[in-house]
Amino acid sequence: MRKYLKIAKRRYWKITSILLILFVVAGAVPALSTPNADVANRAKLLSYILRHQLIMAHFSHKQIDDDLSQAAYELYLKQLDSQKRFLLKEDVARLNAYQDRIDDEMNLGKVELPSLGAEILNQRIRQVEEMVKDILSRDVSIDRPEKLETDPEKLDYCASLAELKERWRKNLKYQVIIRFLNLQEDKKNETDKKDQSALSDASLLTEAREKVLKGQLDFLNRMLQETEQDHYDRYFNAVTRAFDPHTNYMPPTEKEDFDISMRGSLEGIGALLREEDGYIKVVSIIPGSAAARQGQLEAEDIILKVGEGVGEPVDITDTRIRDAVALIRGKKGTVVRLTVKKSDGTQKVIPITRDVVQIEESFVKAATLKDPEGKMTYGYIRIPSFYRDFYAEQNGKKGRNATDDVLAELNELKKIGIDGLILDLRNNGGGSLIDAVSITGLFIEKGPVVQIKSSDGRMETLEDQDPFIGYQGPLVVLVNRFSASASEILAGALQDYGRAIIVGGEHTHGKGTVQAMIDLNQRVPFLNMKQYLPLGALKVTTQKFYRVTGESTQYRGVLPDIVLPDNLQHLKTGEQYLEYSLPWDTVASTTYQPWARPAKNLKLLREESQQRVKGNREFAAIEEQNELASERREKTLEVIDLASVRKEWMEAKAQQDEKATHPTEMGKSEEPNKGTGELSEEEKRKQWVEQVNEDPYAREAMEILDDLYASGGGLVATGSSRSTAK
Repeated sequence: MRKYLKIAKRRYWKITSILLILFVVAGAVPALSTPNADVANRAKLLSYILRHQLIMAHFSHKQIDDDLSQAAYELYLKQLDSQKRFLLKEDVARLNAYQDRIDDEMNLGKVELPSLGAEILNQRIRQVEEMVKDILSRDVSIDRPEKLETDPEKLDYCASLAELKERWRKNLKYQVIIRFLNLQEDKKNETDKKDQSALSDASLLTEAREKVLKGQLDFLNRMLQETEQDHYDRYFNAVTRAFDPHTNYMPPTEKEDFDISMRGSLEGIGALLREEDGYIKVVSIIPGSAAARQGQLEAEDIILKVGEGVGEPVDITDTRIRDAVALIRGKKGTVVRLTVKKSDGTQKVIPITRDVVQIEESFVKAATLKDPEGKMTYGYIRIPSFYRDFYAEQNGKKGRNATDDVLAELNELKKIGIDGLILDLRNNGGGSLIDAVSITGLFIEKGPVVQIKSSDGRMETLEDQDPFIGYQGPLVVLVNRFSASASEILAGALQDYGRAIIVGGEHTHGKGTVQAMIDLNQRVPFLNMKQYLPLGALKVTTQKFYRVTGESTQYRGVLPDIVLPDNLQHLKTGEQYLEYSLPWDTVASTTYQPWARPAKNLKLLREESQQRVKGNREFAAIEEQNELASERREKTLEVIDLASVRKEWMEAKAQQDEKATHPTEMGKSEEPNKGTGELSEEEKRKQWVEQVNEDPYAREAMEILDDLYASGGGLVATGSSRSTAK
């Protein structure tokens, strides 16, 4: 019946006259101010183009119907007021009239929800502005214990302005306490001990209130500067994200930021960011960047505030990503201070000296390691990304690429003489598909590596056709939850061929899709509509990866053969945690020839590893850190008084310092807490090799290689190999 009603509804809108349509719309939804004519016409054009491009190009072939409307509405409402700090229940009730009408808006080109949302939000922002001024003009009673829920998912929208003011009062009190504690620490470090007046709690508390007030008023003013067009752009992005999390509408103003991200970093610190539910979240850290060398900023961190040098930090919650990026960028040598919320819920101020990416740090690196007994020599190759200089190749030149660099390191390791190899793909977010395939080919004789299914149903198989094998010995591949895309293709293929033992956390990231960019300016149907250019671009998911077995790498990722305690386990990160991500599925397997001598007794190898891990202090510490992080993340009801907040603040600070002093995983920071210019290249190299030797995951990988030999070998094939380039 529901399906019939949907079909009838669509037919009704198509055959009813425009006059009747306008009458029905006016009677069904709340009244609102008329949007700017140019904005409305541009929205009508965009709705037409996006509707056709999404239905035609997206892999899922979802229809823009009531189901998609519900999903888009949820995403729209979440981005409008993700923290539930502005909208009242009555506001949400007005907006709810549109939750099954977004499909009608897109189909008719009469888009109204963004105007209503902007109108309501701006009204509430102005009211909140007066609340903030009033609250911070009084004593905030920092010594009185109260409870504050910090997880908006556990909150409902406020029923009245009085309830909203109380919510803001508690949030502002918490901010004042945190600012007060930071000011205390700053003054103790900077002030002469004889000048006790500067350490007066009363004066510091006043200063804390003033700073919080200024920051909040600046934040609210930025929100009020959002244009009507900005609200429409967010609406269209909510519609596209309802197809899958990697499909996005990108307004013209965001094109520059996308281009920067595709080059590998955001200018200044080298972090790829995304806007998610009102927060600015770190997606990945670029190897060799200022953030990587500083060592404390990590993927999944949420950036709450941005400070320039010693200046007052700016709150960027509910800020557009382009505005956040503008604050983070800056000249080389200047310092930006990021106030971040870590994955366990703790907050930390991270100072980063802006710099250019040190290219050498982003390339393949290799080392030799001795097993715990000193009898075996193992090679170690870290692949931070699958890079390739396509620009040089397009101009007929030989550009640098990951495949050639891995082969060069393999040849050097073979000259030294190694008994086994560790390939480290942790935190490798992907890159060139060509190199994922060709690097796989360095470890197998030849055969299919990955299957690709397009939105039109066509299947393509990418193969290694060269019988050359760059390395034939025992092989262990390290992965984690940030191993994604091309990394999962390489790890999955080596696992399917029985060529390598995959070792890591419970699963890899699970991104098994390909996106294409569509220039919407090229999709304008009539010349007389050119006045509304530029329209921006649509990034749309068009293909999906499948392993040679027919299993998708999407959603589930690659499941390691041997699972180790994962210091990322407390993170809800990966495709399976993203809203509306495409599901795991299968296609027909392709014909391939497994490795001649796969590892024997995989069950025994797993059991031996588990026994070692049980008695390993470092892995025990990792599991303990995970438990503590999970507890902190779940503990969202904070007691807010000075004593309680100070206690948690000091404990979190001590734990962060301990974590920075004793890193438990390679790849998160190549050179923790080291600035530029402090070490020579030789010293950097020596330090990096020491870190690899101290990495518990690399050491366990060597133990597994030892077990392979003890169990009678495996992962070794007979046959000649040559040292010529592939």
